Amino acid sequence: STPLPPCPLLWIDFNMETPIVLAKVIRVLGRTGNTGNVTQVRVEFISTGQDKERTLVRNVKGPVREGDILTLLEWEREARRLR
Repeated sequence: STPLPPCPLLWIDFNMETPIVLAKVIRVLGRTGNTGNVTQVRVEFISTGQDKERTLVRNVKGPVREGDILTLLEWEREARRLR
């Protein structure tokens, strides 16, 4: 039998200076980019701290759907809205 690939969450380098934040996709807003290869989504932070109810609009490259968990390396900046 072939071994399972390692979990992507185990690839996190915990010695980094900036913490990594997990966010759950709560709504897919639409496609953007020159060729439509980027999806704009609204995410909600998964944490027990003060950012529990905070939501952001982010651009995601690749397949994404509601309920997916994203790893955000940078979470201060919000994407511009679709026109």
